[in-house]
Amino acid sequence: QVQLVESGGGLVQPGGSLRLSCVTSGFSFSTSAMNWYRQAPGKGRELVAAITSAGDNTIYADSVRGRFTISRDNPKNTLYLQMNSLQPEDTAVCYCDATGKGRGQGTQVTVSS
Repeated sequence: QVQLVESGGGLVQPGGSLRLSCVTSGFSFSTSAMNWYRQAPGKGRELVAAITSAGDNTIYADSVRGRFTISRDNPKNTLYLQMNSLQPEDTAVCYCDATGKGRGQGTQVTVSS
């Protein structure tokens, strides 16, 4: 079955960095567009970043452009999100999503001093 398992979340101070990983199985990762979503407390789900199957095109939410970088390693069936210059408003549960196939359970990102 489709599985997506996120890791790399945690508590970080403002200005800090985290790198999220999402290990996948049960579907053709190399032919799937992939996404990172997040949901902050009391808010709706937000698309943070997306990447094409070949990794040759990406899009970002205005709120993270220039600070976050989405990437993928197709031979390893793994999706990444490098998050730099983190701010308290980035606090959220971050989810890995395979377009049309499913999403993971999420990993908590907390930015606080």
